[in-house]
Amino acid sequence: MPRKLKVYQTSQGFFDLAIAALSMKAALEACGAASNLFHQGFAKDAEDETVIAAAMAKPGVVLQLPVGSSSAFKEHAELPSAASLDGPPRKKERPGRKAPPKTHDEKAERKAAARYEKEERARKARRAKEEAEAARAREKRN
Repeated sequence: MPRKLKVYQTSQGFFDLAIAALSMKAALEACGAASNLFHQGFAKDAEDETVIAAAMAKPGVVLQLPVGSSSAFKEHAELPSAASLDGPPRKKERPGRKAPPKTHDEKAERKAAARYEKEERARKARRAKEEAEAARAREKRN
């Protein structure tokens, strides 16, 4: 009875790779890896059903998918174009509409400034205390 194929997945350069192979060793040899990527944590058993189905359709063939792409695994995948990396087009703002001006809450601003000053004084005090301890330790060493 033939051994059951397993699907393995790794990443190499700009591509994610998937292969259906008998063993991890066979998968590494097919991908051209010189070291044990499974032991290093760079390769794993595939868990995604679409990856498994694509790899089982072509057992022993290394399938590629551009990193970050949502397309299907192919035997010879193309890298995405620069235009596709720009993302979705942004909505244009209408010239007649503007965001309402933000109101400043002076009381909240004063409280925030007071908290900042208090934290700054505490930081300076801690720094002075640490410097004094370091000076005492230096003096003691000498």
